[in-house]
Amino acid sequence: MHPELIKLEQTFKPSILTKIDDPWLAQYRIKLWMKRDDLLHPIISGNKWRKLKYSLDHALSSGADTIISMGGAYSNHLHALAYVGKVLGLKTIGLVRGEQPVTLTPTLSDIQRWGMELRFVSRGDYRLLRQHKNYQALPGLQPGQYWLPEGGAQALALKGVAELVNEIAIPYDTFCAPCGTGATLAGMIDAVQQQVSVLGFAALKNAGFLRGEVEGLLSQSRHNWQINLDYHFGGFAKTNADLSEFSNDFESKTTIPLEPVYTGKMMYAVYDLIKKHYFKPGERIIALHTGGLQGKRGVSG
Repeated sequence: MHPELIKLEQTFKPSILTKIDDPWLAQYRIKLWMKRDDLLHPIISGNKWRKLKYSLDHALSSGADTIISMGGAYSNHLHALAYVGKVLGLKTIGLVRGEQPVTLTPTLSDIQRWGMELRFVSRGDYRLLRQHKNYQALPGLQPGQYWLPEGGAQALALKGVAELVNEIAIPYDTFCAPCGTGATLAGMIDAVQQQVSVLGFAALKNAGFLRGEVEGLLSQSRHNWQINLDYHFGGFAKTNADLSEFSNDFESKTTIPLEPVYTGKMMYAVYDLIKKHYFKPGERIIALHTGGLQGKRGVSG
């Protein structure tokens, strides 16, 4: 590992496993824990660091001085990358989906303040960028530039995600995670024991394509996973009164903050599926908190 990354990671806090002591769960005989990756760092939190870690190590070891990536106006990935770039002294360039807004979102304001160069691209061109998966694949890359696909979704991301799985010392039956690009889910599928089920929850609608994305990232074919497409609440970064009420209630009971883009939707889904007897009595479930709490600043109903 590059010395600068080791130094940065030494400032991180542990990602603990928190038992959810909700009396409601007892009637269904379900045991539920949350893997608190939101606690890792106030800015580079959750799965963003897991996915960035080994890609950044590869970039630094390859002599790169510039990281180029892509994301939306509220992207947790670009937010984390811009901050890491500032800390490591790397130049960063963000290709942002859509026209430049008159007023930058809070996320983009942070990103720009940390020195990331913002380049706004049309939605059509943005979709085309998704085909470039390899770190050298972006057309027109200059010497010293390193391409990171959307969400950091490349094979090296799985190595970092495996570390969060390996930190869990208790036995469990199902591991749940929210899904944006599918890279975190793929890393979990690769790393869990064969008998563990991995259940992803798509944060965006029309997300059937995620199954292919996950399969493309896996190091070997596995059959212990699926992606639920039913809890997107109208689309990416969309919410409604039910989700808001659930998230507020969950936070008041557990003191664990949720954001409505990823982890809030997943936890709503887990509770709803428990209510519908989707999980067997006695099942032990772990849910991954993927951080990204800065995303609470930009959701729409």
